[in-house]
Amino acid sequence: MRVFVTGASGFIGSAVVRELLGAGHQVLGLARSDESAAALTAAGADVHRGSLDDLDSLRAAAAAAGGVIHLAFVHDFSNYSDSIGIDKRAVDAMGAALEGTGKPFVITSGTLMLSYGLPRGQIGTEADAVHSEVPRGGAENAVLALAERGVRSAVVRLSPSVHGRDDHGFVPALIGIARAKGVSAYIGDGSKRWPALHRLDAARLSRQALASAPAGSRLHGVGEQGIPFREIAGVIGRHLNLPVVSIPPEEAAAHFTWLGGYASADNPTSSALTRELLGWQPEHVGLIEDLEEGHYFKG
Repeated sequence: MRVFVTGASGFIGSAVVRELLGAGHQVLGLARSDESAAALTAAGADVHRGSLDDLDSLRAAAAAAGGVIHLAFVHDFSNYSDSIGIDKRAVDAMGAALEGTGKPFVITSGTLMLSYGLPRGQIGTEADAVHSEVPRGGAENAVLALAERGVRSAVVRLSPSVHGRDDHGFVPALIGIARAKGVSAYIGDGSKRWPALHRLDAARLSRQALASAPAGSRLHGVGEQGIPFREIAGVIGRHLNLPVVSIPPEEAAAHFTWLGGYASADNPTSSALTRELLGWQPEHVGLIEDLEEGHYFKG
């Protein structure tokens, strides 16, 4: 299958590209820059120049492909509403190009969406829907609705920590904050939990979703159901030789800045239904073991 992949040169996307090529697929990767285009070419993928704002280009690439995996997102947390709007328009454009074809369309969102609606402590499952007003919920629901319009659509909700070498997501941000503040902090008693997944397991899940997820599927990219935040803070503090401290909830925004809301979230999440549906099983190291390897703290 010829697969159009957005975000193809990113931390997760580059692993997805390797996974697809290893399974015998052809990959057409969206590239905004010369650097991204060169990385895709070196990996063995074809290059489609453009961006998420170029809706005509996205439609054309999606229509010409046998399937689409949408991983790109503008991670501008200073103007998050604009990022969400860009994503929703891109999803609508590619979805319209795929209507009536029966082709697979896989997008990613996040398990953290579930923390907006579920009672504190309840484990989120694939059966849990989100309201379209929840951040990224509009794109998720739009893609799921395409199942009624001849698209084999699926949403992969990824853990807040998709980890591995060269990670530049939430955990490196926490490490940077700890270095800047001189302490590794958690909120309250540190019992709030983040699910986690190794990026190679995320890549394999994307490929399996493309291959066999039924239309309208919600899937969870979760290897570990919920790691208490104090454990993450503890490993960071030990590797940086910094005190590990508790801060009150009212100080979370000041300490963690843009990451405050995410650090405050309790997001235990199951992937049992995903594993049963696709026969997918995470195989790589967990987050704490990955942190203990030390590569997150070099440089």
